[in-house]
Amino acid sequence: MTRETGPALSVTDLETAFATDRGSAHAVRGISFSVQPGETLGLVGESGSGKSVTALSILRLLPPNGRIVGGAIAIAGLDLLSLSQKAMRRIRGQRIGMVFQDSMTSLNPVLTVGRQITEALEAHRRMTHGDARRRAAELLEEVGVPEPARRLSQYPHQLSGGLRQRVAVAVALAPGPEVLLADEPTTALDVTIQAQLLELLKREQESREMAVVLITHDLGVVAGMADRVAVMYAGRIVEHAATRRLFTVPRHPYTLGLLDAVPRLDGPLRQRLAAIPGAPPPISEVPSGCPFHPRCPFAFERCEADEPELKETAERHAAACWAEVREPV
Repeated sequence: MTRETGPALSVTDLETAFATDRGSAHAVRGISFSVQPGETLGLVGESGSGKSVTALSILRLLPPNGRIVGGAIAIAGLDLLSLSQKAMRRIRGQRIGMVFQDSMTSLNPVLTVGRQITEALEAHRRMTHGDARRRAAELLEEVGVPEPARRLSQYPHQLSGGLRQRVAVAVALAPGPEVLLADEPTTALDVTIQAQLLELLKREQESREMAVVLITHDLGVVAGMADRVAVMYAGRIVEHAATRRLFTVPRHPYTLGLLDAVPRLDGPLRQRLAAIPGAPPPISEVPSGCPFHPRCPFAFERCEADEPELKETAERHAAACWAEVREPV
């Protein structure tokens, strides 16, 4: 259940650009969304659509050639873009947690599991080392790691992929963040472990009333986890709606293409899988007009010249499309 309160996370007209040999390239182009406490927003789209850059922008962890050039980001009303780097370091972990796709690279290979969890507790919760170590064992037990006391002394390479990802979740949850960003948290895991980890995230979210932004290309994961879905393409949100509504009546041709590409168990056995023709444009070569028009089966002349705005209907279902897919009568 979502509490009736202000958003835990709000992003308004966010613009993020990267300096390249060809000039400034915008990877995120004026996106806006908010997430309430206890709510999950699914951020979906193909690789290169700007999902991960959005998360790194929220954390202010962009590479040296990247910078936020416009918009606002707030945690429970606190403007993150006005903070110094020192103040932002206190926010990361303490109020915003992050679970990355590859736990083998996000965890420090030269520190034990216990040290990586206690470090977060000592830094953000001012715990003594002894209290932090006891809490670390409790966290490992909470996220389903067997023999938690023994695991504290192990290194990441001594654990399986599923256990490493659970440790990464424990590190992110240790300081008790209000917002959790999960960037493809289950991609490298097999189906059984994936289901267990998603159930873990959902359970932890409900017990802590966290706002979660789930970044993924897996629409099956989104269907089971998210309350709302924002579909990104070429750095913009092109459709945004409640999960059930978006899956039932998609209004943007790109969303329709993504849903058609999902394999179905109830379809003909020999049916060829659908695919969206072409590929997303590089951020330095976004076409004029609607950026999806070169791949869109419904495109017409206006789509090549003018980029549509995200328009919301009475059902709080927004789409940015001149040739908007209509609901069946």
